[in-house]
Amino acid sequence: MSKIQDKVVIIMGASSGIGEATTKKLAQEGAKVVIAARREDRLKALVESLPNAEISYAVADVTNKDEVQAVVDLAVEKYGRVDVLYNNAGVMPLAPLSETRFDEWRKMLDINIMGVLNGIAAALPIMKKQQSGQIIATDSVAGHVVWSGSAVYSGTKFAVRAIMEGLRQEEGKNNIRSTIVSPGAVATELYKTINDPEVSESVKAGQRTPGFGLTSEDVAEAVAYAIGQPEHVSISEILIRPTKQDL
Repeated sequence: MSKIQDKVVIIMGASSGIGEATTKKLAQEGAKVVIAARREDRLKALVESLPNAEISYAVADVTNKDEVQAVVDLAVEKYGRVDVLYNNAGVMPLAPLSETRFDEWRKMLDINIMGVLNGIAAALPIMKKQQSGQIIATDSVAGHVVWSGSAVYSGTKFAVRAIMEGLRQEEGKNNIRSTIVSPGAVATELYKTINDPEVSESVKAGQRTPGFGLTSEDVAEAVAYAIGQPEHVSISEILIRPTKQDL
């Protein structure tokens, strides 16, 4: 039997890319999956593509703490517990600081940082009551290194890394595991959140290169690895890069 079998897993930001691939992977492993994102049509299509899976969905914006709480409440109502919360939603509007894109900065802070905190706040009470659980966040290589044009995005990802380390220190005594998965370049729709035309086109062009980057499925395998460990084993960080990536 899979070590993931029958685990109750919530995936935020599940409608495409890494979230979608992880949903499919965990469903195949026998998890009971509750998925959430803003795009209901994508969520419905994903549920319908997995007819033999134990899966349900809720529409939620991670910046809205009440909507995030409702997703956790749905899982508890259905299954009586939450074993894993995967905070995967994120945006990456790269641009130089000199462009002073205030609206983009605020959006990144709200989604990439507050989205994670909203998930933690919703899941922690039930996990502390259970005296077990695991909270995972999609971080990034940008949470470990900074490059020109990435200052604010990297800032949000460094923040997630710090928050998740604090969570580990505070809640390990309650048998709650904290994990970040930090991918390098991944061929997903994330480039669509880049509004700087030059940078967006550069990232998009890179994704057309044969053998470019990681696939969403590669990252999903890493998430499944972390979830599949025994309760006394906590994988704190997974840094996963394409072999040919320099940064």
